[in-house]
Amino acid sequence: MLLTDALRAFLEYLEGERRVSPNTLLAYRRDLEQLNSFVMARCGEASRIRSIDKRLLRGWLGEMSQRIQPESINRKLAAVRTFFRFLERSGCVEENPALLVSGPKLGTRLPGFLGVDAAAQVVEAPRDFPLELPYQCRDSLVLELLYGCGLRVSELRNLDIEHFDQEAGLVRVAGKGNKERLVPVGRPAWQALNTYLAVRAELKHPKTGGQDPRALILNRFGNRLTVRSIQALVHRYGAIGAGRADLHPHALRHSCATHMLEGGADLRAIQEFLGHSSLSTTQRYTHLSLDQLLKVYDQSHPLASLAKRQGAVAQGTKRSLTEALDDA
Repeated sequence: MLLTDALRAFLEYLEGERRVSPNTLLAYRRDLEQLNSFVMARCGEASRIRSIDKRLLRGWLGEMSQRIQPESINRKLAAVRTFFRFLERSGCVEENPALLVSGPKLGTRLPGFLGVDAAAQVVEAPRDFPLELPYQCRDSLVLELLYGCGLRVSELRNLDIEHFDQEAGLVRVAGKGNKERLVPVGRPAWQALNTYLAVRAELKHPKTGGQDPRALILNRFGNRLTVRSIQALVHRYGAIGAGRADLHPHALRHSCATHMLEGGADLRAIQEFLGHSSLSTTQRYTHLSLDQLLKVYDQSHPLASLAKRQGAVAQGTKRSLTEALDDA
């Protein structure tokens, strides 16, 4: 079986039977087309599935390691493993060569996040930025939803006006794998939404007057704002509000979860809020600051309370001895 035919069948399976999200499908397509290009360069245009073995995959990963991060390499390897798992079930191959290849080890690096004050400064930055009112209102809403609702950038981009239920105080979000969840919307975000909707009609194509009737966040042509544009928007206001020109939308999501946890929110509740399928993912993306951890320990651990009492007694004894010596 030709590799190109196998790739076509796999992508049709993902889209038709698995019904993966457009972003997931695009990621699989991109990763596997990169593998296809590498194989054709090594084995010729008419490359077959059986030409892919452990050695060739290692060569592909080794070449990529010179220009991309280990996290990206592991994601590409996972895509190849899923591709060959599909071929195994289809009877096209007898074994999965990608299982014989190990990806690079990852560190425990956490995505960056902002302190409470810095996050507030970023969210409020559009108010003082010299923009026309519709764009100012739109940008404020984007930042409120990224930080206030902890949305992924793709989730924000795909929001429609009809997804909001102001009476219930919720927004319906389509997360990874098209899994829907209901996310609470805070008062500042509702205010930003209503202010934006009042001027949204002005964001339309300058010549045709066309406008997407459903999309929430629009660009200057009346179309749905792209993920890249949202990222650029966050970079701009990150630099203005927090001196962070490298600020990524996911850092606002991570900041939201971190601040909720520091405020006493339950980890399970944060998992539901963020739309994580596994609690371990939530634990990796949320953490307590050292000061907060010590504060919680002092307030809740019995040994901490005992140590405080003993310290107070010792301090009292020391003062009594000092006073007695002074009197002598």
